[in-house]
Amino acid sequence: MSDNKKIWADTKDALVKDITSLGFPAQLGELVAKNLGSPKAMERMRAYLQYVKPKTAELIVDEMLAICEEIDAWRKRKEAREANEKYNEMLYYGIGDDWDE
Repeated sequence: MSDNKKIWADTKDALVKDITSLGFPAQLGELVAKNLGSPKAMERMRAYLQYVKPKTAELIVDEMLAICEEIDAWRKRKEAREANEKYNEMLYYGIGDDWDE
């Protein structure tokens, strides 16, 4: 198992354990981990669980969705920034045969 897969698996297991320790089924933890998708996002969720100790599954899912929305917004900002950089390069250097040189 590669280091990245091990980190992902360990973080997922810790998230599932945190959710089950609050009295929720392990399946909820598995689904939350799957939707969050990255160890960093799962660590954010773990911090929320340990600090807030939510009493309902709805609160857990709501926080998961909020984290997913923040990640999606970050990706969109990053894509827009990269597109803007390319556009500015095009304005600065122009469009022509020497573009590839």
